Amino acid sequence: MGGADARIVRNTALVILVLVGMRLVAAAFTPITFDEAYYWMWSKNLAGGYYDHPPMVAYVIRAGTLIAGDTELGVRLVSILLALPMSYAIYRSAAILFGGARVAATSAILLNVTLLASVGTLIVTPDAPLLVASSFVLFFLAKVLESGRGVWWLAVGAAVGAALLSKYTAMFFGLAILIWLAAVPKLRHWFLSPWPYLGGLVALALFSPVILWNADHQWVSFAKQLGRAKIEDFRPVFIAELIPTQIAFATPLVFILGAMGLHALTWRRAGALASRVLVETMFWTVVAYFVWHSLHARVEANWFAPVYPPFVIAAAAANLVQWKPRQRRLVDFCLRWAAPVGIVMFAALIVQANTGWLSGYRRDATVRSVGVGWRELAAEIEAVRARNGATCVLAPDYGTTGWLAFYLPRGSCVAQQNQRIRWVNMAEPDPKLLAGKLIYVDELRGDGNPAVHDLFAKVTQVAQLQRKRGPLVVETYGIDLLEGAKGDVLDRSPPPEAR
Repeated sequence: MGGADARIVRNTALVILVLVGMRLVAAAFTPITFDEAYYWMWSKNLAGGYYDHPPMVAYVIRAGTLIAGDTELGVRLVSILLALPMSYAIYRSAAILFGGARVAATSAILLNVTLLASVGTLIVTPDAPLLVASSFVLFFLAKVLESGRGVWWLAVGAAVGAALLSKYTAMFFGLAILIWLAAVPKLRHWFLSPWPYLGGLVALALFSPVILWNADHQWVSFAKQLGRAKIEDFRPVFIAELIPTQIAFATPLVFILGAMGLHALTWRRAGALASRVLVETMFWTVVAYFVWHSLHARVEANWFAPVYPPFVIAAAAANLVQWKPRQRRLVDFCLRWAAPVGIVMFAALIVQANTGWLSGYRRDATVRSVGVGWRELAAEIEAVRARNGATCVLAPDYGTTGWLAFYLPRGSCVAQQNQRIRWVNMAEPDPKLLAGKLIYVDELRGDGNPAVHDLFAKVTQVAQLQRKRGPLVVETYGIDLLEGAKGDVLDRSPPPEAR
């Protein structure tokens, strides 16, 4: 490695370390989201699968809390640190596919400054380990291409298996790989080799705990997630949301570079055929599915996580093309300012989520999902519980249940009254704790919780408590005292997928 390349590698590593350090600081003081609290409860009861997703997110959180405890930083620690091997995988993938330290360094930095990666590894969801695994799928496929050695297919299988343990979206990698091998003449010989099939067996073996868990639970997780692909009504309005949300999550300048890079790969033939087709198939196969999905339902922006590794490599490859002067200036501008803009957007989002300053304390998209104010609210709920002699706290949804479990004193009895399928891996509360007075926490609504009134002889509202971010009231919760259970407190109705 020459002196210039060594300097590029050193500077790239320094930039990524600084970005990871920023996320660790933000993670330590940003309250967890309701999804993170839910997945944190999973991590206390590890299993081969869960109602919503495969188990990788639970294992990531469990590893972090073993190091840093049951804190916001502990929940997020390992997810954030996984950005380091992810960055290595992207760097090496780009170097193999398009050559040179500069395009490799650009790819790694661009990925880290997208909100999808910066916020997506800080806020721990199944998309965080999926993003990391997707980066290694691409890297190991690049190694197959570079080396021609069949043993790398075992590594591909391991990476795909890890991706499948993160989220079912990873099943599209199999289709993308088949298209890649079929579309590149010099790669078709792999169809006659045992190595790709052995790699598939590795992926299947890693994924087998999820299959076994589903077999023991009426295939409920498969039915829930795979059933989303079925179109029951046509609502193309959701397609209009795809591009704006991805511009925001990619950050505008990275999005422009990525779009120009994909154009260059397709029409300008930037790079070798096998490299171009690999990036394109890994990107467009997943995108095509989400366009299909958006014909009938909303596609959340973070669901696009597995396409970001090939997308940022395409963005870096945009610099390899001889553009017209105006287009060249646009590429140069985006390359120069993509990192600063991404960093500013990340910092602004963290400040806004925690304080509300940037909107003048008005509501924004983060205010309901990030648990600002929950520590104070939980202290008030605990005081109400103790004052009334209640032995357990109930909630009507998994998000409130997760927040209560995380922010109430450790060991508190907390349970979701309904949707028990979400908690099948966890021991139920001691029946003695459900036999006495209970506290029910729910956001105030006009219906007054009729289901709870049917279950208990006496329901008394004992408090109305507010969750606040600064002067903004995010939610007002009614705190009901429940007495005289008429039967089983927990609703054990089967989920719709199992009926």
